[in-house]
Amino acid sequence: MDAILAQLLNGLDKGGAYALIALGLTLVFGTLGVVNFAHGALFMLGCFCAVVFRYLLTIETVTIDPEQLSPWGAPVELRTPLVQDWLGDWGAFLVDYSVPLSVLFAVPVMLVIGIVMERGLIKHFYKRSHAEQILVTFGLAIVLQEIVKSFFGANPMPQPIPSDLRSAADVGAWFGMEAHTLTYPTWRLVYLLFSLGVIGAVFAFMRYTTFGMVVRAGMADRETVGVLGIDIDRRFTIIFGIAAVVAGVAGAMYTPLLAPNYQIGMDFLVLSFVVVVVGGMGSLPGAVVAGFLLGILQSFASMNEITSIIPGIDQVIIYLVAIVILLVRPRGLMGRSGVMES
Repeated sequence: MDAILAQLLNGLDKGGAYALIALGLTLVFGTLGVVNFAHGALFMLGCFCAVVFRYLLTIETVTIDPEQLSPWGAPVELRTPLVQDWLGDWGAFLVDYSVPLSVLFAVPVMLVIGIVMERGLIKHFYKRSHAEQILVTFGLAIVLQEIVKSFFGANPMPQPIPSDLRSAADVGAWFGMEAHTLTYPTWRLVYLLFSLGVIGAVFAFMRYTTFGMVVRAGMADRETVGVLGIDIDRRFTIIFGIAAVVAGVAGAMYTPLLAPNYQIGMDFLVLSFVVVVVGGMGSLPGAVVAGFLLGILQSFASMNEITSIIPGIDQVIIYLVAIVILLVRPRGLMGRSGVMES
């Protein structure tokens, strides 16, 4: 039972990341009809928002302490983060919690990046074929990768978990098991809760706000909404920015789990597109359901009992499930009839 529960938590953890990226992809396709292969690069940029934010917080001030001498007799240099020197214990807290606080930095940065990307490039390909959209956005992703590589190098840049969240939670006790029967990293639980919160916020925004209702109406009948005097294009631009924010904050919070490098976006992009297709192109609930479903399946497929029987099944299980689902239901689990369906 504890092994099953552990794999379920692993799957939900992976599924949260898949669902967040797929949610942004689906927002863009559902509103603009654009297949955005640069979305993985937005996840990568979100990761490096966390890197940059920590770098800014840890810029050091150097002072010389003549009373402390090195083994060579030279005065010792004392290096203290500038923010800690200014703010004391509060500054130390900011440095320690740089990853979760980087979300506040990533939101405006990713919103601006998303809007500039949509206005500067994507809008010119609304009426082009999906093949052309894929080519141009994939090219943009490569350009963004190389820019990041030129600034930060090719090596991964690990980000630390806040000290209070480096422990393991006694999950087994929550389900009535003996103490310490099943423990799970606290930060992974934090990421799962964070992903659920972002997903819930996006759904609430789209369903219960006037802005979201107008956008959903524009998705259904863009021309009629335009006739009513509503600038639906401007709203769609903002939605593209929101999709970039969702990918960015997902990346920023994921950095303690997987050290970011310039290729991290591509690693998640392919899996996320599989999630979107399985859930149904343009279906927000489908993207979320498929993200968690495929994450759980991948987690269970990685168990030793499974891989000893079918080696490598954990690497291909997502694609096998996608093939089966699309053979049975070409529009995906919750896709609309006629959308990407032959």
